[in-house]
Amino acid sequence: MPKNSKAVKRELDDDVTESVKDLLSNEDACDDSFKKSSLIVNNHEGEGKECDVEEGGSDGEEEERPAWNSKLQYILAQVGFSVGLGNVWRFPYLCQKNGGGAYLVPYLILLVLIGIPLFFLELAVGQRIRRGSIGVWNYISPRLGGIGFASCVVCFFVALYYNVIISWSLFYFSQSFQQPLPWHECPLVKNKTSPYVVPECEKSSATTYYWYREALNISNSISEGGGLNWKMTVCLLVAWSMVCLAMIKGIQSSGKVMYFSSLFPYVVLICFLVRALLLKGSIDGIRHMFTPKLEIMLEAKVWREAATQVFFALGLGFGGVIAFSSYNKRDNNCHFDAVLVSFINFFTSVLATLVVFAVLGFKANIMNSKCVALNTNKIVALLGNGIEESLIPHHINLTQVSQVSAEDYHQMIDIIRGVKEDEYGQLGLESCSIEDELNKAVQGTGLAFIAFTEAMTHFPASPFWSVMFFLMLVNLGLGSMFGTIEGILTPLIDTFKVRKEFLTVGCCVLAFSIGLLFVQRSGNYFVAMFDDYSATLPLLIVVILENVAIAWFYGIDKFFEDLKDMLGFTPYRFYYYMWKFITPILLMVLLCSSFIQLIMTPPSYSAWIQEEAKEKNLHFPPWGIVVCISLVVMAIMPVPVVFGLRYFNIIDENTSGLSTVSYKKGRIIKETARPGEDDDASLIQGKSPSEVPSPMPGNSIYRKQSGSGGPDADTAPNGRYGIGYLMADMPDMPESDL
Repeated sequence: MPKNSKAVKRELDDDVTESVKDLLSNEDACDDSFKKSSLIVNNHEGEGKECDVEEGGSDGEEEERPAWNSKLQYILAQVGFSVGLGNVWRFPYLCQKNGGGAYLVPYLILLVLIGIPLFFLELAVGQRIRRGSIGVWNYISPRLGGIGFASCVVCFFVALYYNVIISWSLFYFSQSFQQPLPWHECPLVKNKTSPYVVPECEKSSATTYYWYREALNISNSISEGGGLNWKMTVCLLVAWSMVCLAMIKGIQSSGKVMYFSSLFPYVVLICFLVRALLLKGSIDGIRHMFTPKLEIMLEAKVWREAATQVFFALGLGFGGVIAFSSYNKRDNNCHFDAVLVSFINFFTSVLATLVVFAVLGFKANIMNSKCVALNTNKIVALLGNGIEESLIPHHINLTQVSQVSAEDYHQMIDIIRGVKEDEYGQLGLESCSIEDELNKAVQGTGLAFIAFTEAMTHFPASPFWSVMFFLMLVNLGLGSMFGTIEGILTPLIDTFKVRKEFLTVGCCVLAFSIGLLFVQRSGNYFVAMFDDYSATLPLLIVVILENVAIAWFYGIDKFFEDLKDMLGFTPYRFYYYMWKFITPILLMVLLCSSFIQLIMTPPSYSAWIQEEAKEKNLHFPPWGIVVCISLVVMAIMPVPVVFGLRYFNIIDENTSGLSTVSYKKGRIIKETARPGEDDDASLIQGKSPSEVPSPMPGNSIYRKQSGSGGPDADTAPNGRYGIGYLMADMPDMPESDL
């Protein structure tokens, strides 16, 4: 050993604590990335000693990192997470609202420009670093480590109210085993003389009344708490119990559940589509969906809503995508996965939209028939008293009102309107148009629990279809919940090294306790508040920071080299320009437009007024506005807090904070040179994992880079791997000195 080199020796049995998450995430010690890797260090006698450590950085005494049992299980998990309730009740609404078939064009364009590149990026960093969101962004840049914590906070907020929607579906599922369905007709109130229909139901409809009064028992405003709704409280407890049991063993348990929760909704959707196509009027609904209104494509609002839907449909920014991919083999083709899952998501949305519009077309025909019958009776009543019998075509028989078709009715009112143009408005006759029925845009809970349930009451064997529909909603919700909870658990388990069983149970118990807020009588208004304000802006900011962290902090060229090493081929240059320039710009435009919309639109919610039996738009009270702002601030707060702690060295940037690992039965030798002296041992040749030979006892050590300044402080000299540790080759060092 050269005389000016100083080696720091430590005893073999000493505990050495080092932040090694970067080391093991990049060293592929064997073909199977899920197996344990080996850290080889040299003892003081020159003999190689091997310490088994979990790849990705955990103690040698701990179990290896879990892995997916098969590629199919992993794909189903990603599909289950990305395909959720929004595909069934948000996408059809946007399609209806924004030009029908024309809406698919901006959606597809933005899926290619925003969705697939960002989805690919999250899959790649999770698979590359094999950590949850906290560990991944600590690795990329310690100052941006708050991105992972922000993702966890957003996931927790979303999980709180998303499981409430699952509990609503569970309630309707439990009530569907009845013939007739309980929301088929308005309930009657018996009194001493004769029974009468409940006024609130008579003013609205049977399904609307059942949703607001029987299921939610909703209050008139968010300020009226009204106490807990015990039926929904029980359903929420069941929902969280299901999530807890499915997640308690990590992907070993949730992965198996995915086979059912991911595939069953497709079975139901296909069955519904076949059944709906056999119903009268279904083609009218599908024709309405695919009739393009091209002029709407020129509106900026359509593109903004399409971008937002692409963003949330794939679950970007939640951390679930990163968590799932972190259990992958390191040579898995994540580019293929990104494209496959993105287009499966898109085609699922189209399939769900076909089903929804076929069913709504059937419902529109039924409502139109009722309208025709009602207004034909009005014409019969007006004959000789405002309408002459000569105005009625001879082939129309008004003695049998039920036999009058929609075409006959339209022929009558066209004649009446032409003859009595000035008096027509006073007759009170409606146009009864199927298009008008289909243009009544319904989304979210209104589509699932009111419009769709009403249509199913007219199905033959309606209880069967109701059971299938709400079981599908439960499965869609659970698939997304698994990914959301995984986005919380995986980063915390990787960071704090706690048992996943304890953390899972603790997280579910805490979430259920806070979730009681959503099952009081005013709970639906809090669900709307969290849905509007806890995720949109925070997730946009998180994804922008993710993109910038990879493209500018870590380095897009270095990331491309990592992808080439993982995939075995260089990705298309298209992604280079997307990640570096186009996608961040598009995301910033989307963020600014969303921010402007929130400012221009005062925080409000849709309240159900019992006395009037209709919805009314109300502004949040001052405390409600404070809660809305607090949700956004709390979700984003970890980013500036961690940045400040790192920047002012309150937490050392050269450590990974709490994410450290204690190594026993081994040692890491650090070399330091005196200032001004030549240090031959510091001439380290950096090699990629594929180029580094197997470490042999006596001539290799792991050496941590010294120094903390500059962007390249944690990168290898060849600029390919920012692992913080290098393999040092010192052939001139005698074995006895080690």
